[in-house]
Amino acid sequence: MSDLAARLWRARETGGIVDPQDIIEPASDTDAYAVQAEVMRLCGQPISAFKIGSTSQQAQRLLGTSEPGSCPVPAPYLHESPARIKIDPGHMPAVEGEFALRLGADLPARVTPYTYEEAVEAVDAVAPAIEVVGTRLKGGLAGKGRYLVTADSGANIDLVVGPWTKDWQDLDLKAHAAAMHINGAAAGRGTGARALGNPMNVLVWLANQQSERGEGLPAGMIISTGTCTGLDPVTPGDIAAADFGALGAVEIQFE
Repeated sequence: MSDLAARLWRARETGGIVDPQDIIEPASDTDAYAVQAEVMRLCGQPISAFKIGSTSQQAQRLLGTSEPGSCPVPAPYLHESPARIKIDPGHMPAVEGEFALRLGADLPARVTPYTYEEAVEAVDAVAPAIEVVGTRLKGGLAGKGRYLVTADSGANIDLVVGPWTKDWQDLDLKAHAAAMHINGAAAGRGTGARALGNPMNVLVWLANQQSERGEGLPAGMIISTGTCTGLDPVTPGDIAAADFGALGAVEIQFE
């Protein structure tokens, strides 16, 4: 598994792809997250956020999975909007409009599962976000399955966050709409319900996943809750912009 982690990190850092035929694939969640952890160790940077993937039925169908997955986002891969980001076309990059949640209180590891109410109470602010996703694995994301995608940093390339709204409690995130535009043309759109029925459900899932692993989530951590607009491919030279109405907008220029 350490060889797979080294190959995936090298491809993320400098470009290139990894052929699944040349590796031993993770055989379990434990194996997959162990590879992911080694990739983070090789990166050697502090963790600023978590991305959650496969929170929509569309994403689950694409990957051939029935459950979400998580991955830390190292500080160099978290940006404020507007952002300029370099991408490798070989990684088949795409953009997803997502909600970002910022914790104002710790959610430490514990025996009792976290409730929806406890998760909501811990949220300090909400922001619009675009996750840039892709894969360092040959052939793209389709059919790779949860284990390989988890090992490959959860398909994360970068995360870009827009303005933070602290008075968000009166917003219905489940019904809140987001619309993606690529080079000014309308692309994917949807609502918060696309992410496990409600973006806050994603936070509950992550808090309990991390708690079960004995790790917890610290105050200040940012959580990206999975796509609400679908998956829109991008190439160098493109400009992606996501409009989240009252929550603001996010923009990325790709290089």
